[in-house]
Amino acid sequence: MTATQTTRVTAEPGLPFVDVVREFNAPAARVYRAHTDPELFAQWIGPRRYSTTVERYDARSGGSYRFVQTGDDGARYAFHGSFHEMTEPNRMVQTFEFEGDPGHVSLDTAELEDLPDGRCRLTVHSTFQSVQDRDAMLAAGMTDGMNEGYERLDGLLASGGA
Repeated sequence: MTATQTTRVTAEPGLPFVDVVREFNAPAARVYRAHTDPELFAQWIGPRRYSTTVERYDARSGGSYRFVQTGDDGARYAFHGSFHEMTEPNRMVQTFEFEGDPGHVSLDTAELEDLPDGRCRLTVHSTFQSVQDRDAMLAAGMTDGMNEGYERLDGLLASGGA
């Protein structure tokens, strides 16, 4: 097992996309479940300094979600979106919108692929409405939050919690 996984984030200049590749020491079915079970999702999403409350999480094609993250300082940040395609255990297509900056929606397509030795690879392609929207999300700490969240997911998977 690899002790520390790395998350590869690519944002090509001039294009409104972010591509993410991350491997996990668990099969695709467990990682898919951690993304679609609201109790599990709340345990790992985002930076460590935030606790997550899931208000709505209907992880099926046509469903929707809303969750709120609360920081150590009491600041609250809400996010919502719609699930467009959920094909267990390999594909998730959904929108993502930060309610603090409404009208800037990304469409995220996530693919999970089983690898040898019970591992899997997650590949995410996020499409933003503009390069400016993409750059603003990156500047707001998207990569750091994603890295911390995936490290928390590693811990959840290792503990058998997912």
